[in-house]
Amino acid sequence: MSYDKPIYKKILLKLSGEALQGKRGYGIESETVLSIAEEIVEVRNLGVEIALVIGGGNIYRGSSGDVCCVEKTSADYMGMLATVINGLALQGALEKLGAFTRVLSSIEMPRVAEPYIRRRAIRHMEKGRIVILAGGTGNPYFTTDTAASLRAIEISAEVILKATKVDGIYSTDPLKDKNAQKYDQLTYMDVIKKRLKVMDNTAITLCMENLLPIVVFNFMQKGNLKRIICGEPIGSYIKDDEP
Repeated sequence: MSYDKPIYKKILLKLSGEALQGKRGYGIESETVLSIAEEIVEVRNLGVEIALVIGGGNIYRGSSGDVCCVEKTSADYMGMLATVINGLALQGALEKLGAFTRVLSSIEMPRVAEPYIRRRAIRHMEKGRIVILAGGTGNPYFTTDTAASLRAIEISAEVILKATKVDGIYSTDPLKDKNAQKYDQLTYMDVIKKRLKVMDNTAITLCMENLLPIVVFNFMQKGNLKRIICGEPIGSYIKDDEP
């Protein structure tokens, strides 16, 4: 079977904030961000419409509660602001490679990013721009995984591609447990019942109710994004059909 043409026309790519930190263990590493941008531009050049949601864990994770003087709501807003910083960093790398981009934020900051408006995001994508959706959902108590599911549904993406450090979904953390079992395909209910830490239950439920498939794959392996876009069976798939 040939894997040289894209099988998706519109995708949402979910990146963790940690993906931008490279080997530094924190913050943003320029070389890593540029490498990520190259992968994304390669797929965009195939004619695929791309939206991105990025976490903020490399700067500040609101759910960690590691700042004792900050209450939960404020901490979550701090995490959302971190995603805007990451979005701007990735925008810079993408535009250095000649791509046209827009950063749309759920938290209004007109000097920095456009406000998130569904129709505006869709129109930007139709014009070939890579759209970076920052600021989470704009509300505390919701993760960027939930933001990714919500935005993917709103813009009518065909699939969510969840980028991770491992090659799919496992029964336990494969980096800690050598006996961890890999799942090639799961249903939404499998993920919930097995309590697999892929995405939070709100995000999974949103996808289940809207029949939006999710692919979990290793983004650290160069070329994997393009391979998935072109239909190569890489990673783990979550969808409504029974495995």
